[in-house]
Amino acid sequence: MKKLTAYDLATIALVATLYVVLTTLPVLSAISYGPIQFRISEMLNFLAFYNRKYIIAVTIGCMISNFMSFTIVDVIVGGLSTLVFLSLGIWLFDRFKNEYFFKGVLNKGFLFFSLFFSASMVTIAIELVIIERLPFFATWLSLAGGEFASLIIGSIIIDKLSKRVSFAR
Repeated sequence: MKKLTAYDLATIALVATLYVVLTTLPVLSAISYGPIQFRISEMLNFLAFYNRKYIIAVTIGCMISNFMSFTIVDVIVGGLSTLVFLSLGIWLFDRFKNEYFFKGVLNKGFLFFSLFFSASMVTIAIELVIIERLPFFATWLSLAGGEFASLIIGSIIIDKLSKRVSFAR
């Protein structure tokens, strides 16, 4: 990664803050935590397709959001899971980001990433099974389903925004 400039640090801080706000805002926090999650903030994952610095931003935002709600274990597990699977997902699916399904509506790279990242919720399901004694398969399915829904909606929003706003800088 290149050396980060003051502008980079400011945008990382801004995106991390936006992630925290979109997760912890009182009207949204009820659906952002627990075995059934729909984090609107997860749409920010797609910014990393435009600039890798947003991997840091989303990871920091996720860790702060998890700290404000659950345990230090969730800060570590959720943060590491986000860092690893976001990085891996970008690396695997970046080459498809300019291809579309359904007459330009759904970005192929974003769809593949959404499926991949939703499956990675296995790490959070394992955490909840250990800490909360929840059933594994039902927890994983509910986490993955919520994650997939939020990512698909977010992918359309970020893709449309990217036509008007440059996230590359």
